[in-house]
This record gives sequence, structure tokens and C-alpha cells, in this order.
Amino acid sequence: MEPETGDKIKITTAKETIEGTLLESYQPEIILIKLKSGYNIGIKKEDIINIAQIEKKKPAPEKKAREIKPDKNLPKIDIIMTGGTISSRLDSKTGGVSWLTSADDFFKFYPELFDIVNIRKIIIPFMKASENMDAKDWQEIAKETEKSLNDSEISGVIITHGTDFLHYTSAALSFFLKDINKPVVLTYSQRSSDRASSDASLNLQCAARAAISEIAEVMLVGHSSTNDNFCFALKGNKVRKMHSSRRDAFKPVNSMPIAKIYPDRIEPLTSYNKRDNNKKVKLDSNFNEKIALVKFYPGMNPEIFDYLSQKYEGIVIEASGLGHLAIDEARKNLLPAIKKAIDNGLIVCITSQTLYGRVNPYVYSPGRKLMKSGIIFLEDTLPETAYVKLGYVLGHKNWKSQIKEKMQENLSGEINQRLEE
Repeated sequence: MEPETGDKIKITTAKETIEGTLLESYQPEIILIKLKSGYNIGIKKEDIINIAQIEKKKPAPEKKAREIKPDKNLPKIDIIMTGGTISSRLDSKTGGVSWLTSADDFFKFYPELFDIVNIRKIIIPFMKASENMDAKDWQEIAKETEKSLNDSEISGVIITHGTDFLHYTSAALSFFLKDINKPVVLTYSQRSSDRASSDASLNLQCAARAAISEIAEVMLVGHSSTNDNFCFALKGNKVRKMHSSRRDAFKPVNSMPIAKIYPDRIEPLTSYNKRDNNKKVKLDSNFNEKIALVKFYPGMNPEIFDYLSQKYEGIVIEASGLGHLAIDEARKNLLPAIKKAIDNGLIVCITSQTLYGRVNPYVYSPGRKLMKSGIIFLEDTLPETAYVKLGYVLGHKNWKSQIKEKMQENLSGEINQRLEE
């Protein structure tokens, strides 16, 4: 009998034997299988000596939704779903994932949440992979978050999100939401909910615990390590995804975790803004999208800045460790082109490619020359956070004469004056 999609099979070639789950392939000359590790590989049919069926695909048992009986003693939260792996499950045909499109699906996969909180409602402004988001999506998330935070019924908000560009959204919310009164928790998973190795359940349980805590911050909550023991709460504008697939992909940069979070308790690690249910959050999501994040590289052509000054109003350059660019003896001296761009009205900011540490124009003469040209040095601000902050600052037309001061002002904890070396 020919193996069918979803069957477990063993493929023998002249070099090796491979076991996995047969997937649907869109290339007739390729057999596609999913390995136990979760990765997909393709094998040319011409290289295969034998294919054997190990186990017939079993119909997936229908998970019965647990009856949700709200416990009046548990606090209420809202969940804002935007997409990402945490809102998905495996598609056995493609080997990829498909969205959990209804609240019922969500409840089936994550029943443990209801031992911690009551979910008043699930808000779905859109469902997108994070690479498909832009500033308008950040504004939509911020608008929904502000409405929930200002509702006296709600203890906090959880936002589920894709991982790859999550730190852009968390940075944006840290600027857009003023006078935060309750927890805003962004969470994720690296592996879909129906995989045995999924990190989704622990992340959501810890996110729920954070959402009813005293920590009134925009924070990212996820695995602290590759183990399923506890999560870290990380400041939303001092965090970055540092690994493509590990459960503990997100790391704090130039800051400490706010807290260790377990499904049943929280252990604070640093100071934080405390809950104040009497405050009202103010939404301030003005944003200018005519900005760019540019990575400096050796041999960079100065003409790039001529183009940028015609198309954009501001740029962030990810420069060397201390914030240097190719000038002086460089064959392609960038300084004249940058000066010209600044004179033509382009706002130019500098952050560090090293991420850890801070830019400093005072250590060497190239830094002083760049600063003298009008470039704004942004301390230890992360490049992605700096990009979001620049769009936010330029979005406020009444700040036109204060752009440098605002970019160097610590608006929402994005600048840390004391760094651990």
C-alpha cells in the first residue's frame, strides 16, 4: 500500500535511512517529510531505494472543549490575538501551520488559563505574521489595548504575537501608551500548540500571571531557558529576539529581567512601575512612516544618503560599537554626504551594531566629527527601538524644534543610564 500524507514512513537511500511523517509535496520529483525534530526535509525520488510505511495516520481525536465556568473570584483579562505561531496549529498537508481562527479553538488548546484568570473576551483586530505588520497595525493594537486598560473590569491585557518582529510592536506600545495603569503582556511561542515540544502553554500561563500582577509595564513574557520551568518578564523596549528557534529566543539587552514568573507566582528582580487602577491610560500613537533603519557596512556608498534624503525624513544608522562610520582616510568617506543630507533636513541618528553597551561620540575623534555634523547619538537604545522612537517623535509636528532633545530624552525607559558590564 502506498503511504499517504500524514503516515509515518521510513525512507532508505544509498547513504542513509530517514524516518518521519509524510507531507504533501508540490514538487513531483521530491518526497517531503517532517522529522521528529520538527524540521521538514525534501528527498529526491531518484535517490530513494525504498519507502516503507511505519504507521498509518491516525485520525486526530477531537478535543472536547472544557466547559468554561467563570470563577467570580478570579480576575478578568482581555486577550488581543494578532497571529503568530502561538495562534496556530500544525497543517499535516503542508508541514506548516494554520491559524486558530476561533475562540473555541483557543480554549481547547489552552485550558490552563482558566485556573488563573477569567477571559472576558478575545479581540482579533487582524491575524498576521509579524513580518507583515507595520505602524498602522501597531496603532490598531495600541487602540484596542487602551480601551481594555481603561475598563474597570479588566486587570490586564495579553497580546499574542509572532516572534520575529515582536520587539518592534512592544517598543511601539511602550511609546504609544502613556500613563500605563495595568500590565500589558506580549507573549508568543516558537512551536505550535499541537507539538509536544510547544512552549505556548507555559508562556500563556505565565503571561496570565503577569497580566494580573502589580507590574504596570509593557512587557514581553516567555521562556527563560530551554526548560519548562519559568518565564522572564522583559521590558518591552529593551528586548530582542536573539535565536531563530530556541524557546528562550528573547533576551534583555542593557537591562535586567523585571521578574521571574511561574504559573502560580512572581518573583520580582528589578524595580517597576506599579499598578494604579485609578489612572487612565492615554493613547498617543502619532507616527511618521517616512523613516528607515540602515545598517552601516565597510565600503558603503555615500550616494545612499543622497537617495535617503530625498525619500525619508529620518533614519537610524546601526554603526560600529561606539557609533563610528567610514570617514577621514576611508576611500568612501561618508561624512560629506551625511552633512549634505542633514543640511537638506534629514534627521540622522546613530545606534550600535553591538547591541550591548552604548554609543559614545567623545572617545575618539571620528565620533566627535560625526556629532559635530548634526548626527544624534542615542546612548544604549536598541536599533529597532530607536527606529520606532524616531517615527513616534517625527509623528509629533509640534516637536519639530525639539527632535534632538526628544530623541535623547528617556521617554519610556528605552535609555538605561547604568549598564551592567
